[in-house]
Parts: sequence; C-alpha cells; structure tokens
Amino acid sequence: MPKTKHILVIRLSAMGDVAMTVPVLRAFSIQNPEVKITVVSRPFFKPFFDTIPNVSFFGVDLKKKHKGFLGLLRLFSDLKKLEITHIADLHNVLRSKVVRNLFALSGKKVAATDKGRADKKALTRTENKIFEPTKSMFERHVQTFNKLGFQVDLSNPKFPEKAVLSNFILSKIGDISGMKLIGIAPFAQYESKVYPLDLMQNVIDELAKNPTQKILLFGGGKEEIQKLNQLQNNHQNVIVVAGKLTFEEELQLISNLDVMLSMDSGNAHIAAMLGVNVITLWGATHPYAGFKPFNQPMENCLVSDRAKYPLLPTSVYGNKIVPGYEDVMRSILVEEIVYKVQSKLVN
Repeated sequence: MPKTKHILVIRLSAMGDVAMTVPVLRAFSIQNPEVKITVVSRPFFKPFFDTIPNVSFFGVDLKKKHKGFLGLLRLFSDLKKLEITHIADLHNVLRSKVVRNLFALSGKKVAATDKGRADKKALTRTENKIFEPTKSMFERHVQTFNKLGFQVDLSNPKFPEKAVLSNFILSKIGDISGMKLIGIAPFAQYESKVYPLDLMQNVIDELAKNPTQKILLFGGGKEEIQKLNQLQNNHQNVIVVAGKLTFEEELQLISNLDVMLSMDSGNAHIAAMLGVNVITLWGATHPYAGFKPFNQPMENCLVSDRAKYPLLPTSVYGNKIVPGYEDVMRSILVEEIVYKVQSKLVN
C-alpha cells in the first residue's frame, strides 16, 4: 500500500494572510479527499480551519518552545513525527525556509509561494509605474500546490454553512429576525488604509436610518473599542461587537452577515473566506497588488481617486506614506459607500 500523502502547510503571519489560505485549502481538501493536510500557524488562528475536512492544525509556539534557530530545530523534530510527505511553504520567510529546507534535506518534496515582489514593486513605485493587476495570492498559493504535483481549482468555490448563533451571541446583538445584518470593520494595521472616522460616522448614520438593518461594529483593543462606541452614536440598531465575543463567536457571527464593509484588512478576508459579500475601501493600497478578498468582484473594491492622486497605489501593505497623499481616502464618497452596501441587500 502506498503511503498516505500528507502535506505540511506553513503560514504563520498576520490574520489576513492566514485567512487567505483558507479558500485554497478548502478547495484542495474537497478536490483531493485522499490527501491529509496539517497547517502550521499561530494557535489563535486554529478556528479558521476547524470546518475543513482532512485538515489538522499544529499551533506553533514562537515565544518559547519554537523560538530562535534551536526552536525551529525543535519544530522540525515535532513535525517530523507526523509522517509528512510534502511541504507547501505559503509564507516563504526566513523562519519557514529553515523548516522547509530541513525537510528537503530529509528527502521530502518542498515548494514555496512566490510572492511576486518585483511585480508589486512595479505597481507601487512612483516612477515608471506599471498599473496593471498582479497575480492574486490565491493563484500564487495554487501554483505552490501545482509544484508539488497537486491540482486545485478555485473557479467554483464552496463555503461553509452559516453558523447557528448561540443564545449568548444573540443576547449581545439583540433581535435579528427579519433584519439585514451589516458588518463594519473600520480599522486596519496602518493609518493609510483607514477611512477617515468622521466620514465613517456619516456612513453609519446613513445606514442606521433604515430600522430593518442592523449594523455590527468589529474591531479589537481598548482604543478601537472607544472609537467604535463613539461611532455607535446612540443608534438603537448599531451594536459594538468588539470585546464582547470570543474569536470563534465572532467568526460565527460574521458567517451570518449579509454584507461586510471593511478596509483592506484581515476582517475583509475573514468575511470572504466565509462566503459573505465584502465591500472594501482602499487608500494607499490597491486590489491590483493581489490582496483583493476571495471571490469578490472588482466592483466591490472602492478605491481612492487616481485622477486626483496619480501615484496610487503607493504601497503594497499600507506602511509607506507619500507626502500629500495623507487624505486620499477622502476621495471615496460617503454616498458611494452607502449605495454600494445597500445594493448588496436587495434580494
């Protein structure tokens, strides 16, 4: 009997990056049911993978046990016991390279995602800019599996069923029977990706006028929760979810949304991996860099005005600021956002 094929998938980084692996792994597991997968990532992200068949999760301990080079040797030793046959390094940084090379030295087949840095640099540079779409991260991950000899087709995606909301979750958000649920995640890692809060307030006030719509505000941390409480603005049908639910419960709630309005951030990718309509707002970054949420049409990406700000996009991740480009997101109109959100609720 041939040995069971068992792929080790490595993706440690930020929430959005890990969420972007989920649609690929879900498609893979449905289309290759005889292949086992073990995902190595931070323990916090385990709930992302709970509903995917044939996928196990290995939580890496980067603070203690698996810290530094000796820690990576320990990690390799721990993972070797799982009888891995192939390694898909979807992260491709120094840490993951060490682990995959140790597997390569022990005779295993390895492949790593090409992040397309040259294409992204050409898209975001200020001179000789090449303004055209680069390959999406989803396609890049599929190519990694292709290199290992596996096929994955993302053209007809399947999504998990909406979660049944517990009485505890319902006690936090109130009655939702007959209501349209709008999620709003107004924050991102970098300021250049955050829609100005005075304008976001206008968006929320406008959407809250419809009593058949319930608006749920997502975020995390003390500072963000304070800002969300202000954005709530005493509207009966606007609820601050942040800080009230566990991560698993937030995922269950997001799966029930009719639409999510988000920045170019992790929440956009979480909603997309659950099959929710996602409207994204883009400032210094742009969907052409390959981070457009999964299975979302380009028309759902509202981008800042390039006629007014021709150097856009100026950054792949939003961490670079170009003088004079601090207010690019003010070129995305409140009316445009409200109209786009409402258009997803008509059915």
